[in-house]
Amino acid sequence: MVSERTKVRAGELGDLRRTAVEWPNNLDKNSIFWPNLLSLYVSNARNAMDRRLVALKRLLDVMDELRVKCPWDRKQTNESLRPNTIEETYELCDALMKDDKKDICKELGDVLLHVAFYAKIGSETGDFDIKDVCDRLCEKLIFRHPHVFGEVKADTAEKVTENWEQLKMKEKDGNKMVLSGVPSALPSLIKAYRIQDKARNVGFDWEERSQVWSKVKEEIGEFEAEVENMDKEKAEAEFGDVMFSLINAARLYKINPDNALEHTNQKFIRRFNYLEEHTIKQGKELKNMTLEEMDAIWNEAKSKGL
Repeated sequence: MVSERTKVRAGELGDLRRTAVEWPNNLDKNSIFWPNLLSLYVSNARNAMDRRLVALKRLLDVMDELRVKCPWDRKQTNESLRPNTIEETYELCDALMKDDKKDICKELGDVLLHVAFYAKIGSETGDFDIKDVCDRLCEKLIFRHPHVFGEVKADTAEKVTENWEQLKMKEKDGNKMVLSGVPSALPSLIKAYRIQDKARNVGFDWEERSQVWSKVKEEIGEFEAEVENMDKEKAEAEFGDVMFSLINAARLYKINPDNALEHTNQKFIRRFNYLEEHTIKQGKELKNMTLEEMDAIWNEAKSKGL
């Protein structure tokens, strides 16, 4: 007689069929059901892979048809799509910052569409197609992960990153200079972070992270001096040094400066919107209020956790 512990209820079996790869937690491997369920599990796992491939093929088929039948899609080029790609990428970043899972899924689809679009254009010119894109990506990932696909040891994320940068320079078409892999079109704040991080990977960094604060204070002092001298050009240069040193400090203390600044942007927006909505309800205009009145409402927003 089979115990209750080893039985698989019809509902659980149905769940297994629907989810393809979900495995009942209470299944005993000594159960008489084990061989059949194992076979079903493997079969459904393969079906799950098939569904992913079918979905990807559907996207490529839709892209093929749009490129032929839609006047707008047909006229697009790499250059004309670029601004849209940038916009879609920022929309994905916004969804990621908000941790909106539904929106993340949607925006990932929009970015994936652009990948498929560029690959389609590449196939039309005979330069490459989506297979070439995938093959080259897989080859790169395998080459840059010798600790997974080879014999190299890398026990920490930091060691993986260090190996990654060194391997990039060894690739046939890789970067020949340490900083050459930093895209020139990156936003300045992110670019500064990547520059410093790449320099760190070859040993150009502070021995102790606390040493960075003397540099930050030095740069702030030099900026203040140029502000006092009313030299706008030099003040701007020194302010850049202040920001660069603060970004360096953030990196050393495992803080992403771009994320940190965006969180502050969103916090300011929430509090300012609260201030504006509050004044509208009172029939007032912000420009007619004193700073003290606005500060009182601002502090109210803070107290509410906005």
